[in-house]
Amino acid sequence: MNKLLQLSLGIVTSVGGFLEIGSITTAAQAGSAFGYQLVWTIALGSLCIAFLIEMSGRFSACSKSTIPDAMRERFGMNLFAIPLVVMLAVSLLVLAAEMGGVAAALELATSVRLPVWAVPVALLAWGLLWRSNFSVIENGVSGLGLVTIVFAVAAVKGHPDYGALLRGVLPSLPATSGAHYWFVAVSVLGASVSPYLYYFYSSGAIEEKWDESYLGLNRWIAGIGMGFGGLLSVAVLVLAAILFHPIGRAIQSFHDLPQLVTPILHKPGFWLFVAALGIACFGATLEISLSLAYLIAQGFGWQWGEDQPPDTDARFSLTYSLLIVVAALFVLFGVDPLALTQISMALTSASLPLGVLPFLVLMNDRHYLGEHVNGHFGNAIVLVISVMAMVLAVVSIPLELIGGS
Repeated sequence: MNKLLQLSLGIVTSVGGFLEIGSITTAAQAGSAFGYQLVWTIALGSLCIAFLIEMSGRFSACSKSTIPDAMRERFGMNLFAIPLVVMLAVSLLVLAAEMGGVAAALELATSVRLPVWAVPVALLAWGLLWRSNFSVIENGVSGLGLVTIVFAVAAVKGHPDYGALLRGVLPSLPATSGAHYWFVAVSVLGASVSPYLYYFYSSGAIEEKWDESYLGLNRWIAGIGMGFGGLLSVAVLVLAAILFHPIGRAIQSFHDLPQLVTPILHKPGFWLFVAALGIACFGATLEISLSLAYLIAQGFGWQWGEDQPPDTDARFSLTYSLLIVVAALFVLFGVDPLALTQISMALTSASLPLGVLPFLVLMNDRHYLGEHVNGHFGNAIVLVISVMAMVLAVVSIPLELIGGS
């Protein structure tokens, strides 16, 4: 019975925690620019993150080690420092984008300008991390994120073209705007396969003292949770394809985003959208702050744990405090959250193999996993999607920046 409760809670957490400003804005940009044609990117991204989530939970349950600790032990500090620095830099931009998303929701709700909310959002996030425990972060805020189901409801009520939606699952080449098509594609992939998700999940498994009896539960959470999360991203793309693409309207500002829902659900839809954006981005802010602090503390062998009082793991607590301050500066100085989201998601795609390849080596090491090492299929799926995302990002980002097509 306890496992069933944990399964339900885990799936709710996965659904509530999957959709954030990266998934919302990149899916909306994909739908507004290319209709249903980029559904395949969300499908591939969801498949890849489901495999990575399952692997990270399995690694923690079987090895009782954290991923950064094992990477440092297996490859040495010098090699571990490369993915550490790259992931820290890219994820810090993602953290700033999420805090910008919370501030954008507050501006939509109050008409008070976005930079004004930088300090209150930072204080609220820091205070919650400082005072609460892991379960509150994982289940409380992410559970509230279920309000993002509003996108699925609106998409169904919008009567999408289901034939075109199914055809979009198969990859296809763009008729025009090739550079922009591939740039949006890698941004969607980056939003779906954010490394902070599986680092956070893996650390949570250690915090909750998982063992091999949790392997079945872990598979259900990864499969169903990430699957539902992917469907919510598809719902956002569908809404943009219905409402924006036919009239040639692009997503140019976060002020455009409520129009994904309000033409269908009217005034209640506006407030549900504001709640969905604010809660989803705030949940992601907490998860990324913790995930980066886990990465650094575990990599350097410091004391860590969200369930411990801050004075017992002072360096871990100081790390997430500093990360929140730095990310808040982007919001305070008025950096556009939409532009920050798009470039940070594309950079996430470009850097994916740096984090994924060492992790795959660990997942095939019997010293850590015994008989529970990866199969060939899981290795191939994650490797192919990660390398493909990197290659597309390396090619399309320069073309997008110089305005190619």
